[in-house]
Amino acid sequence: MAVVVNGDTGGVNGECSRKGLDIAIVGAGIGGLGAAIGLRRAGHNVSLYEQSQFASEVGAAIHLAPNSNGILRRYGIMAEEFGAVEMSRLAEYNEKGVETRKVDLREQNKIWQHPWMLVHRVKLHDKLKQIATGKDGKGRPAELHLSSKVLAVDTENATITLEGGDKIQADLILGADGIYSKTRECITGQPNKLFGSGKAAFRFLIPRKLASADPEIKGLLENDNELVIWYGADRRVVVYPCDNNELLNFVCIHPEGESQGGTTEWNKQASIDDLLKVYRDFDPKLLSLFKKADPTSLKVWKLLDMEVMPTWIKGKMAVLGDAAHPFLPHQGQGAGIALEDGATLSVVLPLGTQPEEVPERLKLYKQIRYERANNIQDYSRQAGVDCVDGKPAIDMMKYTAYNFGHDEFDNSTNIFLKWRRAKHPELYYRMPIAFGPAPGPRQDIWGNPRSSLDQTFLTASIKFRTSATFLKNLFPTESFRFKSPGSVAYASFSTTTLGNMTWLGGGGYNHFGLYIHGVQYTKRDGTIIDGTYMPLLFESLADPIISGREDLGMPKVYCAIDIHRRSESYRMQASWQGAKFCDFNLEGLLATDPATEMGTIGGESDYGILTYKYIPAVGKDMRGKSDCEYPIVVPHEEESKVVPSTVKSVAKPAKASVSFDKLDLDALPTLHHIVTVLADIPIYEVVGAKVVEGTGVPDVSTARRIE
Repeated sequence: MAVVVNGDTGGVNGECSRKGLDIAIVGAGIGGLGAAIGLRRAGHNVSLYEQSQFASEVGAAIHLAPNSNGILRRYGIMAEEFGAVEMSRLAEYNEKGVETRKVDLREQNKIWQHPWMLVHRVKLHDKLKQIATGKDGKGRPAELHLSSKVLAVDTENATITLEGGDKIQADLILGADGIYSKTRECITGQPNKLFGSGKAAFRFLIPRKLASADPEIKGLLENDNELVIWYGADRRVVVYPCDNNELLNFVCIHPEGESQGGTTEWNKQASIDDLLKVYRDFDPKLLSLFKKADPTSLKVWKLLDMEVMPTWIKGKMAVLGDAAHPFLPHQGQGAGIALEDGATLSVVLPLGTQPEEVPERLKLYKQIRYERANNIQDYSRQAGVDCVDGKPAIDMMKYTAYNFGHDEFDNSTNIFLKWRRAKHPELYYRMPIAFGPAPGPRQDIWGNPRSSLDQTFLTASIKFRTSATFLKNLFPTESFRFKSPGSVAYASFSTTTLGNMTWLGGGGYNHFGLYIHGVQYTKRDGTIIDGTYMPLLFESLADPIISGREDLGMPKVYCAIDIHRRSESYRMQASWQGAKFCDFNLEGLLATDPATEMGTIGGESDYGILTYKYIPAVGKDMRGKSDCEYPIVVPHEEESKVVPSTVKSVAKPAKASVSFDKLDLDALPTLHHIVTVLADIPIYEVVGAKVVEGTGVPDVSTARRIE
């Protein structure tokens, strides 16, 4: 909640950042209440300051087009529950009552996700107030302060001054105080520059049963759920139902000089005689219908317009709804666009937004909303242009797709996510990139590093003497070679179980690889890197395979890896879809001093692990070609600094063996070409084996291209 700096109450919420921003909204109309709901649901503390008392709310009906109705439904508000009717038909007549157009919209409206509805403004307002301030629902209820006229706003310090002298401190001020907005002046630095559109409007409601009881006019409005327009050369009458088709809403737009609408007074009392005089040339049956209006409910107001504001924001304040872009009532989108403004604010100000971030987030709000709101504002102006040759100057349905085919929550969310991602160019992207950056073992989705110290490993390895001539066939380029010129080489098969992996929600996986020791890579400049070359790494889980392949260029493939660890034995079986192709066994395990272990695979003291990244090119004519291929090294020393490992136990076996079964292509359709080679590797002698257990799993973040 906002804090009263001087007045009867006070107190500072010391947990503001945890509980959300303190947001003061000036104005509690449809736009202000809609924003309050969205921001409340986002986890913020919202206070509304309304200058009226809501003592005798008046108003006619408004449109809930699919774009705005969708916002309400996200808030759990179903307008049909309080009398809204679905807009199903459109009928147009000339001033003499001759039908010029008839459209059944029921089939056409199926393309919109949400129904196009017509609702009584007061009932919608009451529902929004209930949802914004009620105890039920997501978030802390907004506080509504009535009879609270705002006299001044400090946009830089986010304070408002009330008529009684109280100053309200907040983190953000939102101006939702309508067409005569006081907050708007705080942005522009000058009084409101409103001007007449040249039109005024009568507005009133007539009970449908009252109209239907008169045989003379019964046929004028015989269809439920139908919007009807009578067009004159420079005036028109718009009628549509609300309150379960029991009330008819009238908006009668005409030249402002022909009625008392020439003043700027809102909801000025008018008379039936004024109305009949303005429309004296229209169909007599329509004039008879006018006479059914309650004279005390008949109001007239001047339709005001305003030049487009250069900006809606300043410091820690923004305006929305009519305060930012007042609408003429020719398309019925004013309230809907105000609801869209509030939806955007709730998206760009998620829980966790810090007060110092507010100005930047408001710039994003304006960036998202400015063009669309001003475009629809202009469409409304065009829709009000006088008729040409007895027909509307433009088809009011012309811009329907732009107006209706929009979900501001989805639109704002997409833009906000791209904006956030653009601020973090270091994020990992991997296929499929349509869903944005991907989490991995090194960082979360927003680039925050993941802790690796408490993650566990259990590694079993068998080092053996083998044929250098055979293993040379696994080198990807001639830049890889053995340090020793002899025909004997050393390699290891190593299998590891990783556990308590932060990035996997505390779970883990197994991997099993071939490591060829005593390898050198000669760079183009002649310098040499000594390392252990890894041509293959089996893994049992898709997530680390994808991460390791794409982020690090590791040669990973899938297989099932089942491990059976006992006090004196360790057994691993590798298989694919039930077809076992490898047995790895250590027996007679005895504990030994962990301090004797060097910490690298096979106990090698070389520079690091060498691998080779290769991504094939796409396209039939590109077969055999790559999109990228280059050598990679993971330096041991650098890796140990990023995530130091602690060895807790070491055991060595009395007997160690590893064997492969080639099976056949039917049993191993995706791995047969790999397993066949592994099975043919000669094992002259096992020279070492061990089981090492500890904590601190390297994240391989130091992997880099060699050149």
